Amino acid sequence: MDLSQVSSSPSRKNAPAEQASHAALFDERPFLKRLGVTDWLFALAMVAGAGFALSRYYPFMNYYDKLVLVCAVPVFVVLGWRWKPARLLIAGIAVLSLFSIQLYHGDLARADSAFFLKYFLSSQSAILWMSALFVLATVFYWIGLLTRSPTGAAIGSKMTWAAVLMGFVGLMVRWYESYLIGADVGHIPISNLYEVFVLFSLITALFYLYYEKHYNTRALGAFVLLVISAAVGFLMWYSIARDAQQIQPLVPALQSWWMKIHVPANFIGYGSFALSAMVGVAYLMKERGVLADRLPALDVLDDVMYKSIAVGFAFFTIATILGALWAAEAWGGYWSWDPKETWALIVWLNYAAWLHMRLMKGLRGHIAAWWALTGLLVTTFAFLGVNMFLSGLHSYGKL
Repeated sequence: MDLSQVSSSPSRKNAPAEQASHAALFDERPFLKRLGVTDWLFALAMVAGAGFALSRYYPFMNYYDKLVLVCAVPVFVVLGWRWKPARLLIAGIAVLSLFSIQLYHGDLARADSAFFLKYFLSSQSAILWMSALFVLATVFYWIGLLTRSPTGAAIGSKMTWAAVLMGFVGLMVRWYESYLIGADVGHIPISNLYEVFVLFSLITALFYLYYEKHYNTRALGAFVLLVISAAVGFLMWYSIARDAQQIQPLVPALQSWWMKIHVPANFIGYGSFALSAMVGVAYLMKERGVLADRLPALDVLDDVMYKSIAVGFAFFTIATILGALWAAEAWGGYWSWDPKETWALIVWLNYAAWLHMRLMKGLRGHIAAWWALTGLLVTTFAFLGVNMFLSGLHSYGKL
């Protein structure tokens, strides 16, 4: 027997798959020409979904709502093309949300009597499932990291996806429930600490899941899910102590379409900053030899930290500009040095300095990691501390 043939047979067997992978990785065709039938069917489904939403909920939407919906279609289409797992998530959110809406039959009281609503799909039930799944995902990510178990980490990843699904369904259904209370009460569910903590958890998890797929590692899930679980812990305390899960009418200061774009942009920034801080923790641990053989390479951690801060800074900048425009409309001036505005500026300056040092001075290593972690403390005070300890024009957000 020719030993060279024996040793080369596995590589021959795997050659077609390796060649296909190599070809996909280095496909130099224009992006649109690389799209297949399923990609275009997804785009068609998104357009059809937007058309359905416009036809059904047209009376409840103003000009700006319709504009945002129309503009969201190409954004989500490109997201689905670039990041294929997002397609199933979008489809799941749509199906479960519409199913839940149908179960209500226009009667909010059915949330306490219909089986699926009571235990799974009312806004409170779905958000409770989200909370439980995030905590369990944290446990399994840590099991996977500490025991070197791919299965544990894989379960954690799947639970995180399930938590994101249930959380977004909860927000969509809560939006519908607010209109069942009254047309004058109905509003997008991003108006108080309860709702924005749900949004923060979902955005942070989504960004993490993207990096998990992009870098092909689940080791960071144990760290990122810690900050999400902390947010869930606050959410549960806030619900029990303040009955915050109840839907309340918007205070006059929030009765503006600016809220619908300012708040999501803000929390994309907050979520990205929180993710970068937890990646910074992983960087510092690996640098000191703690779990060093189980964490990604330092350059990978550094890259995730940089990209998270860059994305967060871009959206936080947009949110700050939108907030200034909103302030001019509501209070007659773009900037009033209100405590919330002042601390938002401090957060912006902190990350602007981080990025400047990175791009101009080549900031790397443990200094960058410590800075990112410190940035989380500054951001947390701007997010929560101002509401707890300071007063001003934003006092409607006090704990």
